[in-house]
Amino acid sequence: MTETQSPPTQALRSRRARRRANWGLRLSLAFLLLAAGVAVAGVRYYDWCQDSGGRRRPVTVSIPEGASGAQVVDELHAKGVLRCGVVSEWLLRRSGLSDQIRAGSHELTTNMDPGEAFLAITKAPPRVPTVDVTIPEGYRLTQIAARVEEDLGISARRFLAAADGGMWSLRPYLARGEPLEGFLFPNTYEFAKRGTSADDVIERLLDEFRTSVADLPWTRAEDDLGLTPYELVTVASMIEKEAGVDRDRPLIAAVIYNRLADGMTLGIDATLQYVDPDPSDGLTESDFRIDSPYNTRMNAGLPPTPIASPGFDSLRAALEPADVEYRYYVLCGDDGHHEFSTTYDQFLQDKARCLG
Repeated sequence: MTETQSPPTQALRSRRARRRANWGLRLSLAFLLLAAGVAVAGVRYYDWCQDSGGRRRPVTVSIPEGASGAQVVDELHAKGVLRCGVVSEWLLRRSGLSDQIRAGSHELTTNMDPGEAFLAITKAPPRVPTVDVTIPEGYRLTQIAARVEEDLGISARRFLAAADGGMWSLRPYLARGEPLEGFLFPNTYEFAKRGTSADDVIERLLDEFRTSVADLPWTRAEDDLGLTPYELVTVASMIEKEAGVDRDRPLIAAVIYNRLADGMTLGIDATLQYVDPDPSDGLTESDFRIDSPYNTRMNAGLPPTPIASPGFDSLRAALEPADVEYRYYVLCGDDGHHEFSTTYDQFLQDKARCLG
């Protein structure tokens, strides 16, 4: 027979209830203390994220076009500019500056406070003083060097040394080591007034050549004219120096190609002027006897290099010469135009009429 257990007394039930109440109170108190600790820690972390401190060292932060605020903050955090990521992202949203962030490179430091960093990447930088440098069509390298010295204070000697350094190339037009004459494209350029180097100028002018001539029909140089791109620029440089009016450019080009095809000397005075030791008195009888590959009165074929920087129109004329049989031309009239002829006898008549 099983012994029946007597029910707990009222006193026992009361003690158990008090113990459960005490445990509940302790748990509630512990939870409140934990929550208070977390809140205090959160406030301290929030304040720490907004603060700055520690050693500041320069860093460059690159922000791509179209980057989101979160991506920008991640980059700033990764570079040590900002202490926190999530808090800083919230601060950026709250600032209302997310849509004003400027793409590009920004010179910042490590350990910046968020407001300072956000201002730096949204505020336009101070305008750098600049100088306009104009390189006219037909300028030769020494003239470009003089203009750069005049406008930018870079000595002509230093500029020419950089240009003759043999380090430049511009494929497919210019191979490394070939002279730069003819490839510093004529245009008006804006450069920083201070801090611009000779290399900066040369690189900019070469880039302008590449961009400006890209759409010309360069395949015609080899396919139709039998010239390399470098030789084509040489032809264009002679056209640039000889032409006084635009309509003459393709006609002068035709004369050059017709005389080359016939094995005639080009007889272009501009190539002689390129090596004239005393240009102040013009071309004299002694100049016509100068022993130089640039003397195209004495030597058949093209001169060894371009003689100036041709503009777009002269390059186009060199690639698209007029379809005519002219072999001669002579300057005629005050407007700078030339008279063209097929025969030497007609040339002599034109010369007598135009030059007297």
